[in-house]
Amino acid sequence: MTARVLVVDDILANVKLLEARLQAEYFEVLTANSGRQALDLLERESVDVVLLDVMMPGMDGFETCRHIKASHATHHIPVVMVTALDQPSDKVQGLESGADDFLTKPVDDIALVTRVKNLARLKMLNDEMMMRASTGRDMGIPDDGSYARALSARSGRVLLVDDNERSAARLLDVLSKGNDAFAERDMHAALAKLTESNFDLLVVSLSLDGADGLRLCSQVRSLERTRHLPIIMLVAPGDEARLLRGLDMGVNDYLMRPIDRHELLARVKTQIKRKRHSDFLRHRLAESVELSVTDSLTGLHNRRYMEGHLRTLVSEAIRTGRSLSMLVADIDHFKDVNDTHGHDAGDAVLKEFSVRLKRNTRGVDLACRLGGEEFVIIMPDTDLERAYQIGERLRACVAADEFTIEGGQTVRVTASVGIATLESPQDTPESMFKRADNALYKAKRRGRNRVVSDAA
Repeated sequence: MTARVLVVDDILANVKLLEARLQAEYFEVLTANSGRQALDLLERESVDVVLLDVMMPGMDGFETCRHIKASHATHHIPVVMVTALDQPSDKVQGLESGADDFLTKPVDDIALVTRVKNLARLKMLNDEMMMRASTGRDMGIPDDGSYARALSARSGRVLLVDDNERSAARLLDVLSKGNDAFAERDMHAALAKLTESNFDLLVVSLSLDGADGLRLCSQVRSLERTRHLPIIMLVAPGDEARLLRGLDMGVNDYLMRPIDRHELLARVKTQIKRKRHSDFLRHRLAESVELSVTDSLTGLHNRRYMEGHLRTLVSEAIRTGRSLSMLVADIDHFKDVNDTHGHDAGDAVLKEFSVRLKRNTRGVDLACRLGGEEFVIIMPDTDLERAYQIGERLRACVAADEFTIEGGQTVRVTASVGIATLESPQDTPESMFKRADNALYKAKRRGRNRVVSDAA
């Protein structure tokens, strides 16, 4: 992923070190050498995460953080306090100032990249929520309160898996301050509880006796019910290799033992907030908007909503300089399905096609049915190469298995896909869609069941 990170420190060597580490991970880095300069820069630039040193002359990091969180324009930007101070009182003061997380100098590379990626994703989800809410208001759709609930700081349900009795008791005591927290010693019992009840966060110790915490994380990621559940790992010093494996499989965050209670609460708060934002994006239109902006047959967004939201996304992408791509898919020879098997069979194919389409979208993507057998996926923060990969994955998913229609019969279905991306600040939703549509027709002319980009 890409994100813009502001590094604030009055010592040039510290700035250069963090800048080099972040740029190595392909983050775009802005720098400031004082709190005042940082606030001035935030008024002019779009920033996803702020790394803020505490000990600065004049306006220190705590005061700078309070100013960031007090401003309507910047309060939603995540702030990480970077400090050599490791006293509990300093972390309490940071939390009271509005900080979202902490890094202690010297900064560990894994911790730096993990924290920044986590908070940048949270910021992107928050931005997408605001755009979706704005699109709904522009269309005259009443707010059902789900946006406010997603932004609220209400308690979450947390499951802790740790078979060390003393450790589990201490952690449960911390987690229970502000959350409904539960503990399980047995990995299998924990998985059963996760599949039976709704939780907002899973905290897993990698130091389980006779069990593999990474195996539990893998199982949680593979189940439909728990696929989007945030996971925090508790890692012992020297277990960095397993930590990296966990992060690769999709674990969201980690803490090194001994666990600092303030850092634990900060990370828990971030992950619960992130889950609520993701849930909002997946379920935003489930009730109040369904009739006006969804297709009644497939349950996907309809053309009316797509056109309004695409304008918002194009405007935001041009403002921030981020990529935006579009995929237009069309079912090949769909008329033959209707003519041979009837319109009920055609409807069954459209429904199943929609299921496979949604299977290949993220929470921030927008999947729509334009009408007939034509569909669209709009993909924020996605370049042309990545969009092509998603298109190819969708094409293969459609072609891999036959579609079941009435009477238990099956039909073989394929799809052609056209891809386009936002090219310049002068680009428009109409021109972008036209290029994707032209690419779709190229795919049709070249034999169907293929993906073609507008650059091909």
